[in-house]
Amino acid sequence: MKRRKFLQKASVSGLGVFAASSILACKTEQESDKTQNKQNGTSTIVKPLVIATWNTPLAVETAAKILERGGSALEAVEEGCRIEEANEEGQSVGKGGLPDRDGNVTLDACIMDEKGNYGAVLCVKNIKHVISVARKVMEDTPHVMLVGEGAEQFAVSQGFEKEDLLTESSRKAWEKWKEKSEYKPIINIENHDTIGMLAIDNNGDISGACTTSGLAYKMAGRVGDSPIIGGGLFVDNEIGGAAATGLGEEVLKTVGSFLIVELMRQGKSPQEACEEAIARIVNKPNSDYKNFQVGYIAVNKKGETGAYSIHEWFSYNIYKNKENKNIKSDFILNRKQ
Repeated sequence: MKRRKFLQKASVSGLGVFAASSILACKTEQESDKTQNKQNGTSTIVKPLVIATWNTPLAVETAAKILERGGSALEAVEEGCRIEEANEEGQSVGKGGLPDRDGNVTLDACIMDEKGNYGAVLCVKNIKHVISVARKVMEDTPHVMLVGEGAEQFAVSQGFEKEDLLTESSRKAWEKWKEKSEYKPIINIENHDTIGMLAIDNNGDISGACTTSGLAYKMAGRVGDSPIIGGGLFVDNEIGGAAATGLGEEVLKTVGSFLIVELMRQGKSPQEACEEAIARIVNKPNSDYKNFQVGYIAVNKKGETGAYSIHEWFSYNIYKNKENKNIKSDFILNRKQ
């Protein structure tokens, strides 16, 4: 299942589909975590480790290689995300991303290191590797966030090259959409996904990154959760980290990634924390959760991981114990059937 179908196929019609293989894979991974941590003891960190949203094996492999040779978690998540930003076929991250309603590709990204430092860029045109620009904001400016033309100007001043991000295939998709488009947010037309990545390096330090082209055919100027600290990404090196994908407006309403880390601080496992964060969205009064998707990944300081979503079809890649594999996430509607 292509990642682009994430929100598009998250509808009521999918509620009756029972994904046995998805549940089995998720439970197998959770049981593996429990077994590993019993063997290691509570003081042992499973490292190095990389976890990322979606089926992103090359991005995770790139990050893992950096960790295996002794690189930092920060370097690993940046370089891993750059792989997806350069993937023109993805149409959801970096070059080739689907544009807004006016035909402009605008990118959002943020990065967070083990010291709690944070950098982000929002609504950036003409710059492919916005995750690296976000790191530059974090390390080379007194700010944590730059937006639009200012972010683009800063990127150029730092040596990033400007280029047209709208590929021919994305332009054709946009022109097709315009044939019947309505100028208002429409769930399951404005679909998107991101790559959110978390890593633990050989020092036991955790960093995270998130990058996206946002909702396809969004209103000009729209920004979702991906570049917002505590929304699309949050890391606390003493506790763990979390990242989100899906309808950013809903993630922001519950400050989802921050919530997951705080739940882990209170003693919940990454899996339990992800499940609670999804439940907070679903159980809100008048929630329209049957018509949108949200998915979370999380890791704690010991290297235990978790993932959960509202609907089926969410998966994540994980590099752990020198294995890189894709796992289908469990989802709350599976339990509500």
